Amino acid sequence: MTLFEDFQLPPAILKAVAHKGYTNPTPVQEKAIPAIRTGRDLSISAQTGTGKTAAFILPALEKLSQPSSVEGCKGPRVLVLVPTRELAIQVAAEAAEYSKFMSKTSIVCIYGGAPYPIQNRQLSRYVDILVATPGRLIDHLERGRIDFSRLEMLILDEADRMLDMGFIEPVEEIAAATPETRQTLMFSATFSPNVLKLSKRLQKEPEEIALSHSHDKHDNIEQSLYYVDNIGHKHRLLNHILNDATLNQAIVFTSTKMQADELSQRLSDEGYSSEALHGDMNQRQRTRTINQFRQGKFRFLVATDVAARGIDVQSISHVINFDIPNCAEDYVHRIGRTGRAGAKGVAYSFVAPRDYRLVRNIEIFTGRKLEPSTIPGMEPSKPVVLNAPAPGRSGGRGGKAAPSRFGRNRGGPRKPEGFKSEGFKSGGFKSEGYKSGAGKPRFGKPSKFPPR
Repeated sequence: MTLFEDFQLPPAILKAVAHKGYTNPTPVQEKAIPAIRTGRDLSISAQTGTGKTAAFILPALEKLSQPSSVEGCKGPRVLVLVPTRELAIQVAAEAAEYSKFMSKTSIVCIYGGAPYPIQNRQLSRYVDILVATPGRLIDHLERGRIDFSRLEMLILDEADRMLDMGFIEPVEEIAAATPETRQTLMFSATFSPNVLKLSKRLQKEPEEIALSHSHDKHDNIEQSLYYVDNIGHKHRLLNHILNDATLNQAIVFTSTKMQADELSQRLSDEGYSSEALHGDMNQRQRTRTINQFRQGKFRFLVATDVAARGIDVQSISHVINFDIPNCAEDYVHRIGRTGRAGAKGVAYSFVAPRDYRLVRNIEIFTGRKLEPSTIPGMEPSKPVVLNAPAPGRSGGRGGKAAPSRFGRNRGGPRKPEGFKSEGFKSGGFKSEGYKSGAGKPRFGKPSKFPPR
């Protein structure tokens, strides 16, 4: 059995690992750490919750234990690009924990929604590790606030998510501003065609390590379906589940921001400790909510898919899909908020008649049959006929899914809910240094990315 000591990392790093209570590396750490230390470019398929952050942070810190060969530059030696603000904060926090016994390790985290003056001051000093979202980093880069002359390592975390959110051009522009001698690491849930294309453009003969895929069955998570008649039926089932004595903390997922607010308020009115989390909240509100949830100040977080990645709270015992997600991959990321680090978890999904086709898409994607459950006295009033066309989800004799307003089938890929802050929005950019409109940046500088 491999131990962290077997990697022969610097003593200060091993001390921090031991301080966190870790003895044995996870599979992704066991495979990735030695490979990263060779200096080769790597493409690694790994799910969230598998310890991938430590897999790249530990060898990055080992690199920082040696002085830089480039003098006269204050720019970062390690750059970590992530798709969301929540994930940026999480990665920076973990980097700080693993470097706590090292001397003079500067970690800066920049993302949209935070004040520019504070970030400007942070970037004007020496930076060792920079964790950033692409949109805000482009802002600073175009204004000459970042010098990548001494960059040694570029890490793309959740590369597939960044591509889904429309960040391919910003990522490529950022990579073009870094030295060609850099080591490039790409972490993704799956080696999709788009991820492989990006790898060919940014990496040099990368070694591929596939440890898990986005269709992971999550065998440590109990997954069940509850067929429902209507919204009132959902509320009765939810109240029953929330009173389960085995439930510690839970995330309840809804499909819209308004629903998240309304359901959270309803639960609070009924005596449950609940808060909402969605893309209309500013960064300070979102950070405070996540921290309070992590500290156990309330038990139930009602969230949209903006929270499906980047939240790592070990005490989450249950995930409840109050609304089934339109995208099968979002289902996987939602339920992955429980059962962290190999612990047991429970995931329940409420399925209305119009959702039957979405359930089938999820089963095909995960390769797992989702078993229906019932609660005595709360069974659906009508028999479930899974082979019938789902109301509102099919059109015509061929049973094809009706096109969504984004021009794709509703069961397929879609625009993420979190586009307000970190991606693109119809009519132009919003946040991340841009404003909605004809594609003009808020500082009057011509945008390199046209509005969609």
